[in-house]
Amino acid sequence: MKLTDKFRENFPFISCVRCRELEHVCIIQNHDEKIMTFYDFGKIKTDSELKHLLDLGETWWYESNRKLPINIFIGNKIKCFQFCLTTVAMKDAEVLFGPVTSLNNLLTKRIKRRQIQLIRKTD
Repeated sequence: MKLTDKFRENFPFISCVRCRELEHVCIIQNHDEKIMTFYDFGKIKTDSELKHLLDLGETWWYESNRKLPINIFIGNKIKCFQFCLTTVAMKDAEVLFGPVTSLNNLLTKRIKRRQIQLIRKTD
């Protein structure tokens, strides 16, 4: 088993994004056709901050349906990580591995067709 496989197994909510020449280990907050926003682990300064962000990521991964971005599901607890939030253009970014969430997926309406048949009773 490769190291990246073990890493992905232990932290399935973590993604890796390549932007130009750099690779960022991160949790993707949201993406659409033009931009991607993610919490960059490279900008975290202390081990306690890293552990806290990993705990929040774990909570999001195992307690949500994973369609909501982490910042919406977790709420104010993730506001302290605004400093490591990074936004890049999608034309410069490539997701190497990991989950990608998008608010656009929530906005698509599901149309359910129902057929109602009225039957007249004859007595």
